[in-house]
Amino acid sequence: REVNEQLAGGECQIVDVREFAEYDAERVSGARLAPLSAFENHVGKIDRAQTVFLMCRSGNRAKQAAEKLVSKGFADVRVIEGGMTAWTTAHLPVIKGESKVWSLERQVRFAAGSLVVSGILLSLLIHPYLIALSAFVGAGLVFSAATDTCGMALVLAKMPWNQASTKSNCDINASNI
Repeated sequence: REVNEQLAGGECQIVDVREFAEYDAERVSGARLAPLSAFENHVGKIDRAQTVFLMCRSGNRAKQAAEKLVSKGFADVRVIEGGMTAWTTAHLPVIKGESKVWSLERQVRFAAGSLVVSGILLSLLIHPYLIALSAFVGAGLVFSAATDTCGMALVLAKMPWNQASTKSNCDINASNI
């Protein structure tokens, strides 16, 4: 609530580090988009004189972005704990977009689940060694949890449906920060 009041008073800035499709679906009014996947391209456009509040879906990507800003000499960088999930749970104002693209987390769950099921089916129908596909995805998920990174999300973020489109009704597109 304090961040919302500061933002309304022009005392701070919110930088949203989610991907464009997530931002386009739902965002905080006045938040600027700087996707973590292309964050380095946007750092120079963030106001160093103001407090920077970083937001993502849950807080993990915002923490990574905070580390990058601190390493570049930003003095007052804060992470909105719980991210957009906490913001909406607190019933703070949001702008709902028209995007029908799933969140990256949901896309990862769908892709990983599909690959696991495919590996099992292929091992039963074609060759038993194809179960390795399911094992590979399972190992990737364990690695992802242990390192708090997700290679599949990085790949999915670059897919065309997750990129800014010129047809979007979004008030700030990916190039405006």
